[in-house]
Amino acid sequence: MRWLLALLLIGWPLIAFSETVRVSPSGKAYCTVGAAIAALPESGGEVRIAPGTYREKLWIGKANVHLIGTGKRPEEVVLVYADSSITVGNTYKTPSVHVAGDGFRADNLTIANDWGSDPSRKNSQAVALALSGDSAVLTRVRILSTQDTLYLVKPEGKQARHLFRDCYVEGHVDFVFGNANAYFERCHLHGVERSNIFYTAQSRNSPNEESAFVFSDCRLTSYAAPDGVFLGRAWRPYARVIWLNTQMDAPIAPAGWREWYPDRSKTLDTAYYAEYRSRGPGASPATRDPRSHRLSDAEAAQWTLPNFFKGDIDWIDPPAR
Repeated sequence: MRWLLALLLIGWPLIAFSETVRVSPSGKAYCTVGAAIAALPESGGEVRIAPGTYREKLWIGKANVHLIGTGKRPEEVVLVYADSSITVGNTYKTPSVHVAGDGFRADNLTIANDWGSDPSRKNSQAVALALSGDSAVLTRVRILSTQDTLYLVKPEGKQARHLFRDCYVEGHVDFVFGNANAYFERCHLHGVERSNIFYTAQSRNSPNEESAFVFSDCRLTSYAAPDGVFLGRAWRPYARVIWLNTQMDAPIAPAGWREWYPDRSKTLDTAYYAEYRSRGPGASPATRDPRSHRLSDAEAAQWTLPNFFKGDIDWIDPPAR
């Protein structure tokens, strides 16, 4: 026991080799999250994860997988890896957790890509979570990285609907990005240190496409980036982002929105960027880019949760079996 006492005294982390991840309803235990997911039937199931840090790269292709952190707080269960586009060749391969199956749910845990936490590494795209399935619901989940933290992917010919409730998302460049119908309810987005910060980079491809990011009753905080903190820039020409009742404690640039390439792109001419009842130090409707929209009560009502998903919300809170 002397070696154990020594480790505790000098503060080294202990690695738990006990079986800490359980699958419901069987109750069988596993040492890794990946092994527990692999043991689920193709129809999915619950994976209950004990407090700890799990350094694994996870691909979840099964439908109806539900990850549940069993700690008291989301910080107590951490799923983390450290890939970047530098190490694996492109952004799509970088996620610490990539969910391709429909009906994914996650509660009370953290998903992180800590590539950017080492200052000796060059900044690069480093996705923490990618969703390429449909109808994901995340509640009290922390999603952490730097550039390209949360990637919402819409496969051709498929729906991509997602709900984030009471979540925390952290990053700097384009850190909520992609093409999906994604609704963020009571979430906190925080911009970490960099010369400029972009909360969103939405990539709707055409004016007829069902795709938008809506943030309702959220809060924005940020490092005071010298080159500006922006609500978003359009990754594709018809990007669509709406902020409803947002507490903007971050020092948002007066224009609010920025071109993808200020010297040559014209995405603000075709993107749909809107705000409704923004408040706080970063709220400045009088100075916003004139091509963005200040919504009326009636216009804002179109972007409430039931209206956004056109009444099809049974997948969000399914009836108990």
